[in-house]
Amino acid sequence: MRALVQRVKSAAVSVDKKVVSEIGDGLLVLLGIKYDDTRKDTDYIMRKIVNLRVFLDEEGKINKSISDISGEILLVSQFTLYGDCSKGNRPSFIEAMPPQKAAVFYQECVQKLKEIYPQVKEGIFGANMQVNLVNDGPITILLESKR
Repeated sequence: MRALVQRVKSAAVSVDKKVVSEIGDGLLVLLGIKYDDTRKDTDYIMRKIVNLRVFLDEEGKINKSISDISGEILLVSQFTLYGDCSKGNRPSFIEAMPPQKAAVFYQECVQKLKEIYPQVKEGIFGANMQVNLVNDGPITILLESKR
């Protein structure tokens, strides 16, 4: 599993020109699910997201987590995080979990994240989404459950 985590001042997801989710200060998380991911991967990534210290403390040091600032999380599925362009210029998505299985798995990820930290909003799995954000810092971190 891969999670591209961005610290944001705001973020919103639109589908068909209609905003379906939006947040203020917090984290925009683009989530890629690999074909062989398990609940162990979900547990690791979701806990890592919530505990990731990327917000400023009182001394201006990057030392606080999302829960420390009472921020929001916007979770968006993005299978293209497993795009492989090592052979040619057209990405291969063979490592991404197939869509039908990934839809169920993604909902399990959402539920797990909400169990750990309830201030979670989400995009629409499989939809053609437009994501708008104001990146803060910018701070962007790539998390992976497997090395």
